[in-house]
Amino acid sequence: MAQDNIKGKTNEAVGTVRRKTGDVTGNEGMEAKGAAQQSKGKTQQAVGAAKDAVDKAADKAKSVVD
Repeated sequence: MAQDNIKGKTNEAVGTVRRKTGDVTGNEGMEAKGAAQQSKGKTQQAVGAAKDAVDKAADKAKSVVD
């Protein structure tokens, strides 16, 4: 769904900034949290893509039945 994709991209971008900031400042905790947030964002985007694929398949199946 579009909402999952938007949240995912946002989390991935914020995670990237946190990870890089942690790397530059030597803050391993921030770097790890940023990497985790980045992964969360990628997962959210994958979920959104899967939901979109299911919706498209359902619409296609419905149009064939109708």
